[in-house]
Amino acid sequence: MHWVTPEERHNLGQARRKQMARQQHAEFSAKARLTPPLVLLERSARGRVPALVKLKYQRMIASPFGYFRGAVPVMAADLATQPNTGLLVQLCGDAHVRNLGAYAAEDGRLIFDINDFDETFRGPFEWDLKRMAASLVLAGREAGNKDGPCNRAVLRCITSYSEQMRAFAPMPVLELARFEVSRIDAVQPVHQALHKALRVTPLHTLEELTVPGSANVVGAPRMFKEEKPILTRVTGQKAKDVLASLPAYRQTLEPQRRHFLDLYRPVDVAFKVVGTGSVGLRDYCVYLEGNGPCDALFLQIKEEAPSAYAPYLTDPQAAHHQGQRVVDGQRMIQRGSDWLLGYTTIAGRDYLVRQLADHKGSIEIEDLRGDGLIEYAQLCGELLARGHARSGDAQQLSGYIGNGEGFAEALADFGEIYANQTEKDWAELKKGRK
Repeated sequence: MHWVTPEERHNLGQARRKQMARQQHAEFSAKARLTPPLVLLERSARGRVPALVKLKYQRMIASPFGYFRGAVPVMAADLATQPNTGLLVQLCGDAHVRNLGAYAAEDGRLIFDINDFDETFRGPFEWDLKRMAASLVLAGREAGNKDGPCNRAVLRCITSYSEQMRAFAPMPVLELARFEVSRIDAVQPVHQALHKALRVTPLHTLEELTVPGSANVVGAPRMFKEEKPILTRVTGQKAKDVLASLPAYRQTLEPQRRHFLDLYRPVDVAFKVVGTGSVGLRDYCVYLEGNGPCDALFLQIKEEAPSAYAPYLTDPQAAHHQGQRVVDGQRMIQRGSDWLLGYTTIAGRDYLVRQLADHKGSIEIEDLRGDGLIEYAQLCGELLARGHARSGDAQQLSGYIGNGEGFAEALADFGEIYANQTEKDWAELKKGRK
């Protein structure tokens, strides 16, 4: 088998400009749509908990950016109508400004990285960049910025991505695999997210999500509190089914992690509503106790539907189990993942399992006013570049992008065009849901 040299790989990437010129990335026309957005959204709601679908639409109607967060199926269909570079990476699939956040690594350090992979799939690298570009404009507008700063934010994001990819291209492979983005804490919106994450300990979550057990029973364990429909205790057969899925999940962990998990016992189960795009999917929380009541562990067991990109892309290596698809994609992209990340099945449905709220924190929209938007955009570009370089070929990507100026300008134009279209789609949804 012929080993392709770095120079050959660089040239292969450069040759992809004939397949899709870099200026073409600015183009988008809603006239190319094959299916109306509202129809796509209705299809994506099939199989979800009917009582919660209304809540999902309420969250989407709240703002254009709220709509955007729940409309991955719409953007996936839109991207599929366009030509693409064919330069494949593991897509985050839902690359937007609020899908980066802080969480605890295995050694307890706080990490800030891409942290939502429900839609992950192998696909053209620019699809993640286009979604991030549109999100920077929409979130920037929601934070009160004019279009000028939003445009500059996209330019900074894509320029940062391009510069980082050029740096990755000649880097020793193992050095790339271990690469950490520096100066993260110096980015003001991220600094605030990390500060919040420091306080989100298991004991903090214990106080937030549970209440004392029976006052009449000495030593009665705590239980989840009811905040319907956001948090609802699960009992009876349904709770037994959730707990019965834990042994299969345990088998997806490395042996040393199984050992630590075995030292905890399940105490209570709840159903929790999370996110925007995920609303309506089944999401359970399990409260476990280790060395006494002050040693709490919370697991999130989150239903995973097929990626919105699956109808338009082919990946022979993708796992058939949707929870495993998410785990595999997350481990490919992240520098370090949740040490209890795994997957299981309940009643024929696929689930991802991870820790709930373990030092997790994200930015707020108001953090993206003024310079905060530009600073954060640069970091988004760097983190996307690292994820793509870990799962794709930095030589080919760098070869295609070149100096990055024309590519960044095209993506900035696309971001504004698609944000404008999203606002029109949002208005249609509001009108249709009255």
